[in-house]
Amino acid sequence: MKIRISFPLLLTAVLGLFAANSADAQKQEFPDVTVNGLHRVPDSKLAIVYAEPGADLSPYKRVQLLDAYVAFTKNWERDQRSRSATSFRINSKDIEKIKNSLAAEFQTVFKNALEEAGYQVTDETGEDVMIIRPAIINLDITAPDTPHVGRINSYTSSAGEMTLYIELYDSLTGDIIAQALDRRIDRSNAGFYTWTNSVTNRSAAQRILKGWANILVNALSEARTYGSQPEGDS
Repeated sequence: MKIRISFPLLLTAVLGLFAANSADAQKQEFPDVTVNGLHRVPDSKLAIVYAEPGADLSPYKRVQLLDAYVAFTKNWERDQRSRSATSFRINSKDIEKIKNSLAAEFQTVFKNALEEAGYQVTDETGEDVMIIRPAIINLDITAPDTPHVGRINSYTSSAGEMTLYIELYDSLTGDIIAQALDRRIDRSNAGFYTWTNSVTNRSAAQRILKGWANILVNALSEARTYGSQPEGDS
């Protein structure tokens, strides 16, 4: 396996390539080919997608889904503490709990979506195994609900936002097949202010994660179908 580079360091490099603000990713100019030979995929449902040209995904029947790396947006903890008007402020344990909960939710949502699409999720490597390496970055929860701060009602028009960065690898060679970046903002309140708590925050996260999972499995299914067609068929 060649997947040994530190993920935080890799994300720093990726964000430098894709630009720190992915909100206008579709409008920005990005290279047609990355340094590792991946080509940009036009008209994707995700903001930025690069893939190996002509990659055949039809042999992959199983998936090794790695744990999601989770990172808050820069200065999120400081900003939350400065906005708190109470003596009960968010602490490092709260932050780790939020990150672990989101990573666990990611694993559940994507595992279910992949299995429903016919993939077996495994811890093994093999010729038919693809590795999916995900990260949730720039996580910005507008009003986190913790045992400390949850006693005060918070009304917001959005639960927050987060950005998905995901990589696909061949499990035996470690060669990268594709990588993608996409930012999503919770729009469930449609501009109206509503009470935000742990339940509404989780529901917003699930909606975004399920949307990403559906995009992934649909893209994989299309790639598998295309790759399995006999040469000359369209």
